[in-house]
Amino acid sequence: MAEIQSTTAHAADIAGHEYLAFKLGAEEYGIDILKVQEIRGYEAVTRIANAPEFIKGVINLRGIIIPVVDMRIKFNLGDPVYDQFTVVIILNINGRVVGMVVDSVSDVTTLTAEQVKPAPEMGTAFSSDYMIGLGTIDERMLILVDIDKLMSSPDMGLIDQLAA
Repeated sequence: MAEIQSTTAHAADIAGHEYLAFKLGAEEYGIDILKVQEIRGYEAVTRIANAPEFIKGVINLRGIIIPVVDMRIKFNLGDPVYDQFTVVIILNINGRVVGMVVDSVSDVTTLTAEQVKPAPEMGTAFSSDYMIGLGTIDERMLILVDIDKLMSSPDMGLIDQLAA
């Protein structure tokens, strides 16, 4: 019973929040819209020597140099294709600006507590540590991502690079 209450309390925490929906491969994900600074079309990046493959490089965003992470490479979702739909979501994570390359963005949606289900424990490339839950909207399912936790995780290595 306590587990059900904690899940309900967690769902209540995210109820009414707005999520930006984006696609990576065949799946649709959602991140807290308040973390999104802007959305830009994909443009060439400056590659940094010895950076992990998933860090595409850096871009100059109005005088600020920001790292750009390709989430398709990070989560082994096949060879990335850069086309007219590819976008960079500019995130503000704890005062640090980071770019995230995704296949496309679709919309912003508000989820109620009833629409948010707990994330199942699975051995997938996308660790459930970074999942808030699953948002259901009619026949759509959004994988809700804790983007703060993901971008500041040690395996991303972004916080140390940004702080240096």
